[in-house]
Amino acid sequence: MTTRVRRRMGVEERRAQLIGVALELFSHRSPDDVSIDEIAAAAGISRPLVYHYFPGKRSLYEAALKRAADELSGRFLEAHEGPLGARLIRVMHRFFDFVEEHGPGFAALMRGGPAGGSSTADALVDGVRQAAYEQIMAHLGVESPPARLEFVVRSWVSLAESTALLWLDGKRVPRAELELQLVHDFAALGAVSAAYDQETAGVMLRVFSQEPADGPFGELIARLSVLAPAAPAVPQRRLPQFLR
Repeated sequence: MTTRVRRRMGVEERRAQLIGVALELFSHRSPDDVSIDEIAAAAGISRPLVYHYFPGKRSLYEAALKRAADELSGRFLEAHEGPLGARLIRVMHRFFDFVEEHGPGFAALMRGGPAGGSSTADALVDGVRQAAYEQIMAHLGVESPPARLEFVVRSWVSLAESTALLWLDGKRVPRAELELQLVHDFAALGAVSAAYDQETAGVMLRVFSQEPADGPFGELIARLSVLAPAAPAVPQRRLPQFLR
């Protein structure tokens, strides 16, 4: 009969284990409802040993948030190949994978964490939003965006976030439909802003010209066509060049 000897973890390895355990627990329940005792038990160590590596639940929570934020930011990474609509569909699919895998943890991340929040949690959330914004701008191929285009992208990132939080409350709309709808929302926001700004119009025209008729943006046009009979006639002279 052999006796298994438990291998002693190094400091960074143990910290990484505790962060992973905490993140897993936070993914299923609100961080406010998870105790240090539960984290210790799930990690197979004593409560005092948890405090040896982290001074308190807040510091462990923020470390778990950091890992979650890094992973979430990574979901927006996408090769700059092919039509933008198809790229955004893939990004939204990975984004909702994360949302579904880490429901309560995602909600806690985006809402600022346990009661009281913290500047660290707020900074992590802002970092995720900024990373998403920069990735989308890179896909658009714009280094110095006009103000209206910046508004479009930042508004869309916020819309994706708020839509995901609402979806978690009962999942009353099929996930795949929301992923597609958010891609349509991006096109719609861009088109409306393009009607007010020539620089934005130039970017969106370039994007739309590369989209296939059977892609997400083409599907949006088909869906909107049902509204055409009820839409009032708009004199051609009032339409911006981009929409003629």
